[in-house]
Amino acid sequence: MRLPDPVPPVAVGPGKRIYFASDFHLGVPDETLSRARELKIIRWLEMARQDAAAIYLLGDVFDFWFEYRHAIPKGFTRLKGKLAELTDAGLPVTIFTGNHDMWLFDYFPRELGIPVVRRPVSVELGRHSFVLGHGDGLGPKDYTYKVLKRVFASPVAQWLFARFHPNFGIGLANFWSRRSRLAGNKKEDVYLGEDEWLLQYCRDVQRRQPHDFYIFGHRHLPLDVAVDARARYLNLGEWVNHCSYAVYDGETVRLEYFV
Repeated sequence: MRLPDPVPPVAVGPGKRIYFASDFHLGVPDETLSRARELKIIRWLEMARQDAAAIYLLGDVFDFWFEYRHAIPKGFTRLKGKLAELTDAGLPVTIFTGNHDMWLFDYFPRELGIPVVRRPVSVELGRHSFVLGHGDGLGPKDYTYKVLKRVFASPVAQWLFARFHPNFGIGLANFWSRRSRLAGNKKEDVYLGEDEWLLQYCRDVQRRQPHDFYIFGHRHLPLDVAVDARARYLNLGEWVNHCSYAVYDGETVRLEYFV
């Protein structure tokens, strides 16, 4: 089955670049450290806007997010303001849902002019073909999570959660968020080689539908790995420990680190 291509192509003119980042996990481990990370992300966005043709945020921007019909989680006002400033200036920004913020609905498209993408997509950027996505639930194994994802992504589960009062629903979610794998500020730095499940996914897609670059988040480990003689798989890492991102300049993609 071919990957969908609902994301429009982007031209990369002279001196322009495309930026990719993921796994900001805003909200953990606590308000103080999350706020400091949010301010750092805003500085990165301000840097990127100087030559950006587009910005892609590939999921888990927030460690938890749920949109009620008339309420959203408190906080992250500075980030939302910066994103609105960028889109108002005509800079395309696209956000993908991750496993922590899969309950993004219409707030970002309606209020910030940012489309929300929910699955891996194939897109033409500059002269190259890309596969972009968060990365959760792809590749072999992890069957328990794949079942849970289908449950939480279902309209029934979303409707049921929306029945909770925001004080309880968001409070409960924040409690579980603080128990997540990044809440303890631990690095996940073990590279699994040929057993990397996202690498296996990339190679499976490459056999059926060749691309030049595969870019994902979720893994929390910055990676740049050959898929085959043509293609590369890059993982964007995360911003609790690495502050890593990727840049495409029209010729190639490379990982960089923001300090």
